[in-house]
Amino acid sequence: MFQMSSPHARIKVPSSAITWRFSRSSGPGGQHVNTSDTRVELICDLTQLSGQETAIERIIARYGTELRVVVSSQRSQSQNRKMALQNLTDKLEKAAKAPRHRMPTKPTWGSTQNRLAQKRKASMRKAERRQQHDE
Repeated sequence: MFQMSSPHARIKVPSSAITWRFSRSSGPGGQHVNTSDTRVELICDLTQLSGQETAIERIIARYGTELRVVVSSQRSQSQNRKMALQNLTDKLEKAAKAPRHRMPTKPTWGSTQNRLAQKRKASMRKAERRQQHDE
């Protein structure tokens, strides 16, 4: 059982929800790259998550029912596994976090001035059209 320690939501990921795949990674490493499976692909079945329902709904709404994390930046498979778990945790925490509600504020002085200038410009354009038709 893998548990996220998030202040926003306690979400538990059972080990049965995680599937690991390993393959050969590209990049530097010489002969080591040709012989070891250091690229890590972690696939998490999000339908098996347990914890706060609203957080799980937000996660599934964002990622669907499956989340795939691929890491091949390190030369060691164990380091790539740790990074994949960390990336999974980060993504789940970010998706589980409730969005902040924007507090409405009054318009800035500059935005008010711009709006009024645009209104004056449109008014002048329309006034010029009216004068041409009156003649």
